[in-house]
Amino acid sequence: MKYMLLIHSGAVDEQGGAPQCTVEDWMAYDKDVRDAGILVSGESLADLVTATTVRVSPTGERTVTDGPFAETRELLGGFLVIDVPDLDAALDWAARCPGARDGGSVVVRPVADFGAPGDSGDSQGPAASGDSRDPSGSGDFGG
Repeated sequence: MKYMLLIHSGAVDEQGGAPQCTVEDWMAYDKDVRDAGILVSGESLADLVTATTVRVSPTGERTVTDGPFAETRELLGGFLVIDVPDLDAALDWAARCPGARDGGSVVVRPVADFGAPGDSGDSQGPAASGDSRDPSGSGDFGG
């Protein structure tokens, strides 16, 4: 099953990196993920000052905002998509991620597969409404 690991830094240093997290840490993690054969895709994101946010009002008016936001305490630094047997394996890889250290976090989300066997592709399901949680509340994401 595919999971996206959204890597958030709790704080950044003057160079835009996470303190206490070295380039070597990231290189070792990247090698481990590749060697395990679970990497589907992944990217680091450019500096926050390059960000642009688009919001659309209920009337359809578009607002574009540039740059960093003072209220943001965590910065999305990048993502990985991994293909592992189950949520427990995804959580294990998330815990090993250097981005989970020193006030950072890694959000683990199952990747929806609307073409999976047995999936009706019902556009009225939880994903269509923006709610990707398991409607049964069991925490089992079908992996």
